Amino acid sequence: MNIFPQSFQSLEQALSTSTLKQRVHSANIANVDTPNYKTRHVSFHETLNDALTKQSISSYKTNSKHFSFSNETSHNTPNIKVNNTTAYKPNGNNVDMDLEMAELAKNQLWYNALTERVNGKFNTLRTVINEGR
Repeated sequence: MNIFPQSFQSLEQALSTSTLKQRVHSANIANVDTPNYKTRHVSFHETLNDALTKQSISSYKTNSKHFSFSNETSHNTPNIKVNNTTAYKPNGNNVDMDLEMAELAKNQLWYNALTERVNGKFNTLRTVINEGR
């Protein structure tokens, strides 16, 4: 018996993706002076587009009268891509510190919003368990 709704799994996946993005951007910032280092980014949007093209997004039925998807699969995971196309510095490094810091801040806001949503879900569950008290 699963007491958690499907939305918890979606939030868990979003938190995992956000954590991965944080690690990748942190690694890019840490290697800002490393010769020939090429930036990496998490290609979540490409993974999502591939899933939409292949129609391989999993579904979850909350009612027996809902339509089933014939192509239900496991969760899609984002990939890490390396940007080999540019070089900002003479040593071959292509880390743009301003861009990385902006992406880090954007990801932090997203992560905070996700954690607030998870907390809201747990508070709702706690209210149900305590019978509204």
